Amino acid sequence: MSKIRLGYTQKKILLLLMGGLAMGLSGNPTAYFKIIKAIGEDWQKINKEALKESIRRLYHSKMIDAKENKDGSYTIILTKNGKDKALTFKLDEMKINQPSKWDGQWRIVLFDIPEKQRKIRDAFRYHLKQLGFYEFQKSVFVHPYDCEDEINYLIEFYNARRYIRFIVANSLDNELHLQTHFNLTN
Repeated sequence: MSKIRLGYTQKKILLLLMGGLAMGLSGNPTAYFKIIKAIGEDWQKINKEALKESIRRLYHSKMIDAKENKDGSYTIILTKNGKDKALTFKLDEMKINQPSKWDGQWRIVLFDIPEKQRKIRDAFRYHLKQLGFYEFQKSVFVHPYDCEDEINYLIEFYNARRYIRFIVANSLDNELHLQTHFNLTN
């Protein structure tokens, strides 16, 4: 299966639909409120025209389907492909796929989450470590494999887009140390 590149609004729609799925899978009432709050805030940010176009594209990519209701309205549902994509981001079980050959690029996550949101900052740092990132500095983490979707999920989950940057770099000055750390040397 080829890798489908999703636009910002398409990713947002999948995350919102996944939020509903996450609520169904979560047995934790505290998580319900966090998910509902994130869904409500993110839904308000979506441009309506971009929303229509993104839904059309997701429909054509077979990640979502539309079911007509008796009253003439439509319900948007995740297809198996969409569920598979959404479930790959199950927070506690999220993993970064390791391809057979490294593409030679470094993924760098930089963040500056304010002190008043320390719990989010600490949780975000914890998840980066769980995903196998190397802590380059206190708020700078590096990984050798494609992980943009996973990072975008974490950013949306914590509603922290304005504090976090994602960079893809061809080289770093301590690359040999990182290659050794990630066992990329021959």
